[in-house]
Amino acid sequence: MNKKKLIKTLLIVCIPILGFGVVTGVYNSTHAIVKKAPEFTLADTAGNNVSLNSFRGKYVLLDFWASWCRDCRVENKNLVKVYKKFKNQDDLVFLSVSLDFDKENWIKTIAIDGLAWPNHVSDLLKWKSPVAKAYGVRSIPQVFLIDKEGNIIAEGLTGSKLEEKLSSVFTSN
Repeated sequence: MNKKKLIKTLLIVCIPILGFGVVTGVYNSTHAIVKKAPEFTLADTAGNNVSLNSFRGKYVLLDFWASWCRDCRVENKNLVKVYKKFKNQDDLVFLSVSLDFDKENWIKTIAIDGLAWPNHVSDLLKWKSPVAKAYGVRSIPQVFLIDKEGNIIAEGLTGSKLEEKLSSVFTSN
């Protein structure tokens, strides 16, 4: 096959494939994939049951973390900063699910890290937590944003991505 024919054949095959990739990438980056948030009920630090469903009608920032997780402890500083910025937003709730196994350490770390929001829950089963499994959590920290209808509208929100997402949601409301 001569050089011109080879180039022509490659262009005919490659351009549609590249074009599809570009269109798909643009679509996926501008359209969030929405899925239903799995419902759960877990005990809070005082032993009272807290249900995700009880926050329906509000946005829920769902944070998976643990006191023994170094990266979580670092990210907690960011969560505290974001909480202070958005705590007066009536339709936003922070809900932290701990993958701890030691209740005393969990509660002590909430105080040490200044996690001032009231909703902290755990089943103290660490990685065996059915809630973590239902959300597909394989590493922590892991943050999800759930809309007022109970749909996950964003995940993997750490660092500046968290504040940017919340700012975009609450300036468009």
